[in-house]
Amino acid sequence: MTEGSGEAMTDQVEPTGGPGSSGPGPDGAGFTYRASEQELIVVARPEARLRAQADGVRSAAGSDVSALNMFLGDEQLALEPLFGNEERLLSAGRQHIESDDGDDVPDLALFYRVRGGESRAQELRSRLAALPGIDTAYVKPGAVPASLGSTDRPQPPPQRQPGQSGQPGQSAPFASADIGESGRRKEGAPVTPDFTGRQGYLRPAPEGVDAHWAWQRLGGSGEGVTVIDIEGAWQLSHEDLTGKLAGVVIGTPIQDVAWRNHGTAVIGVIGGDRNYVGISGIAPEAMTAAASFQPLGTAATIHAAADRLGPGDIVLIELHRPGPRFDFEPRDDQRGYIALEWWPDDYAAIRYASAKGVIVVGAAGNGAESLDDAVYERRPDEFPAWWRNPFNPSNRPSGAVLVGAGAPPPGTHGRDHGPDRSRLGFSNYGARVDAQGWGRETTTTGGSWNQPGDLQGGADEIAWYTDTFSGTSSASPVVVGALACLQGMLKAAGQQLMTPQRARAVLRSTGSPQQDAPGRPASQRIGNRPDIKSAVTNLLPSAVGAGRAERYWDELLPYPNELPPRLRLFVAGEWRNLNHPSPDIRQAVHAAFAGGHPDVRVWFSDDEVVGLVVTG
Repeated sequence: MTEGSGEAMTDQVEPTGGPGSSGPGPDGAGFTYRASEQELIVVARPEARLRAQADGVRSAAGSDVSALNMFLGDEQLALEPLFGNEERLLSAGRQHIESDDGDDVPDLALFYRVRGGESRAQELRSRLAALPGIDTAYVKPGAVPASLGSTDRPQPPPQRQPGQSGQPGQSAPFASADIGESGRRKEGAPVTPDFTGRQGYLRPAPEGVDAHWAWQRLGGSGEGVTVIDIEGAWQLSHEDLTGKLAGVVIGTPIQDVAWRNHGTAVIGVIGGDRNYVGISGIAPEAMTAAASFQPLGTAATIHAAADRLGPGDIVLIELHRPGPRFDFEPRDDQRGYIALEWWPDDYAAIRYASAKGVIVVGAAGNGAESLDDAVYERRPDEFPAWWRNPFNPSNRPSGAVLVGAGAPPPGTHGRDHGPDRSRLGFSNYGARVDAQGWGRETTTTGGSWNQPGDLQGGADEIAWYTDTFSGTSSASPVVVGALACLQGMLKAAGQQLMTPQRARAVLRSTGSPQQDAPGRPASQRIGNRPDIKSAVTNLLPSAVGAGRAERYWDELLPYPNELPPRLRLFVAGEWRNLNHPSPDIRQAVHAAFAGGHPDVRVWFSDDEVVGLVVTG
């Protein structure tokens, strides 16, 4: 289905074999995160105006809710407002908010969560839905991280003794006695090597998002931007997350090493400390915070996170859950798992956050699903009548940025997952997906699934690093980091920050295009890989100059030697540099000037060329 069209949803396309097609887990075999709870959600009838109290439920409209109270009492259940009671929502002006697309957010006061009876959720659902005052009820499967294992089963690495050099795949036997508070290691402890050379996603486009370029610009390290990561757990004392990590601001972390490794990896991609130890985050000066979706549930946590942020800040949803493809059943291979926004209460919470001007970024999911498929158009009988498939661009959008997983350049860390920026076989895709990030080989903080780091392990978690963080979980923080850098530059320039709608538009109109792979054509949309430099020309035209080149100088052998090959163009009274020009660009510029009437239009930021058009 093409974006904005009214064509029928397409059938699912099965992934084929070969590089980039392997699924979750080592060797594609799959693995299971410790499951989170199912959530039983109730939607009340608007006319009943239910009020949950300590002794049961009453109706502000005078409706008879005695049967509901009797049922709750007999089954020892509690009905609690998902987003807060109506009075609280009204006093805070949060019940009806208009989003930037002009539509109201669904009435948040109608959503409730049932506490108790988790093992009988489906039975209780049908009985609750039949009671007076209740519109409907539905069960949400437990959410899990949208992460994968390595395609190569990791082998136990040799131990690195203190004083030895740290090479990829070696492990340092750090004892907990070597570790100080807040990730600070005591004097004499082994020093973690600099792994930033392995972070290809930091490099210039098309390989990376060009974080190095952003860091040289005012605000380009994410200054003044806050990101809240919603998932399950984190290693908050990691040695490379000491600068801008605010800690857990919502919920209670899950006590599980696999969940903890996942959250630590995500925060590292976005905000890892920029120093000479370990890795660097894409937006190292952005403030990062953690929000566990336990015990509130996913929708309530999204809502609470949005309330802690201001316009232009970012919420990242690092979770997905089983969808209708396999009847909502959990699977080790994650097939059929989809983005959270498909469920009505999560959709309402994301709409609320987006209406506040908070950019929500969510993993599209690792289900190998076409989100254009007709299975997502069919409204489950349990969903409220107002629900429409948010994956269909013809329907009212949630406002979130959805992120798919693309292959890194072949040869990254010695492995090949298919053509650079092609869809990885596990990644969901479709017209709804806005952008892609690295879905394999993402070097960051934390261990490898439920094990110590495959890049650097050892006895203590605070010094673990991985080379193999994967999935739409690794792709999503890459996109978040790029957005945080852009928001920081806008803020520093005194410009209006991106709205959620603007952020989606910029990601779709700029960046490095998706490429074809055998059996996974670019028509299976995961979008472009962000390119901060190209996005700046879209967002900050006042910071980008333009003019026609008067003369040129092709430095095939630059001086000094450490400078890259570059094409120098004299524009607006100064020389501007285009580093690593392609042979096609070189030939076009040479031909234009050789013809005697050059028409070489150049866009530049400071002394660097950011855009070039040769006509004639």
